[in-house]
Amino acid sequence: MLYPLAVQMLKNGTSLKYKVATSLRSRYFSASACLSHSQSDLLINQPKYAFLKDLGLQESNVGAFDGKWFASGEVVTSYSPTTNEPIACVTQASTSDYDRVVKAATSAYNDWCDLPAPYRGEIVRQIGEALREKKTILGKLESLEMGKILAEGEGEVQEYIDVCDYAVGLSRMFGGKIFPSERPGHMLMENWNPLGVIGIITAFNFPVAVCGWNAAISLICGNTCLWKGAPSTPLTTIALSKVVQQVLEKNGVSPAVFSVAQGGTDVGQAMAVDQRLPLVSFTGSTNVGRQVALKVQERFGKCLLELGGNNALIAMDDADVKMVIQSALFACVGTAGQRCTSLRRLIIHESIHDEVVDGLVKAYAQVKIGDPLDAGTLYGPLHTKQAVETFKQVVEEAKQQGGTVAYGGKVIDRPGNYVEPTLITGIPHDAPVVHKETFAPISYVMKFKDLDEAISWNNEVDQGLSSSLFTKDLQRVCKWLGPKGSDCGIINVNIPTSGAEIGGAFGGEKHTGGGRESGSDAWKQYMRRATCTINHSDSLPLAQGIKFE
Repeated sequence: MLYPLAVQMLKNGTSLKYKVATSLRSRYFSASACLSHSQSDLLINQPKYAFLKDLGLQESNVGAFDGKWFASGEVVTSYSPTTNEPIACVTQASTSDYDRVVKAATSAYNDWCDLPAPYRGEIVRQIGEALREKKTILGKLESLEMGKILAEGEGEVQEYIDVCDYAVGLSRMFGGKIFPSERPGHMLMENWNPLGVIGIITAFNFPVAVCGWNAAISLICGNTCLWKGAPSTPLTTIALSKVVQQVLEKNGVSPAVFSVAQGGTDVGQAMAVDQRLPLVSFTGSTNVGRQVALKVQERFGKCLLELGGNNALIAMDDADVKMVIQSALFACVGTAGQRCTSLRRLIIHESIHDEVVDGLVKAYAQVKIGDPLDAGTLYGPLHTKQAVETFKQVVEEAKQQGGTVAYGGKVIDRPGNYVEPTLITGIPHDAPVVHKETFAPISYVMKFKDLDEAISWNNEVDQGLSSSLFTKDLQRVCKWLGPKGSDCGIINVNIPTSGAEIGGAFGGEKHTGGGRESGSDAWKQYMRRATCTINHSDSLPLAQGIKFE
């Protein structure tokens, strides 16, 4: 029997945080190719998918928004990874469209930043309420276009809702401090102001939540937003933006406060070099993130990076084995391994290694694979055909480097981009394939002898996003959390590597990029800080007791 807690975790889809490299489906077509689809070919016209039109989507859509929807770029088709059938077509934003959108967002900023922060928070609250009303159908769209199971699709929309709720409270709380001044009759304080137009570039695997982390917080801080969603999930970008648009218009606010340039690489490149965007938030691969960061830094802009993860779970000899198996199943199999927080490496103490592997193999065999829109499905397709090819290549590399496939390893013979969730044992901890992040449901299981060895293996990869330790020993926990423990931005104890809550700052170290989004004091990244000294006396003393007379 499949472990019940793991099933519940996979079904709930609550507060999942994962972002990834923007590897793209081969789904770009000329206008004539798109028009070659008959209306009956498009899933949007099938009764099963009638909810798409309830989201304001049509057979042909436009991907630029500056208060009005328009576009003049390349026409592309969005396909469902479940069957690789066409859903609908989108005219992307061109670079000239992008320029028009930036101008509108800049103009909208001038009024938006003057609104009191609590009033901005009220509008964000209404965005959350509008998302609640459409949570189910937005979740269905995500399942159809991205490929995650329905519970996770709805869970991702819930995460945007939760961040809106968080931002409402934050709109009445964020601010600077007043410090004691060494000079009589002086006040020393820090003041925070918005940056301007925030550029948001998101990846395919979390096309709703990552936008929400950035948009909800940056909006209450007084910024406007310009969003470029992943090229392979354009319908989700458009549908979500229409929800926000309606709320802004209802409140008499320029809808360009939340602008959209749904385009390809050319639009992303334009955002990176555009001095009108003081901050660019990028979620995607480490390789592309490095290029974005260099371009933004060349113009002395700010960059918020959420990049790759090569996450590990360490299970000590005193770990609760059942809990380890439940957690590993959820973290390895959820979203078909396509989260930046997916569990890639299981570092298991030699005394319980075989028991954990046996339990995982039995659990994997009971995971229901199918259409992500169907009730009961726990595991759907990979997002792209390219990802399937990468999966096959990496499995072969792992075998060549000493690994043994304990479960899975094959492409599933059915329509769509389905592969078996895969466990590989016996591979060295420092094998090149283990140190390479693969965005697929492949996890490596390794034996260790003591905690110091396990921590060194955890830390030896380039990425530093999420990590977990399973133990009942308080001394081990404290070491794990301390300066000689995990070097990741997320350090867990007795929970999976995935499933972070929105109240804490989300992000990682090293090649993960160092950015922080969502909770804690992540709001500071969307604002500029000024140190202010106010002299309210009749004299002019200098700091450090300097006399200049």
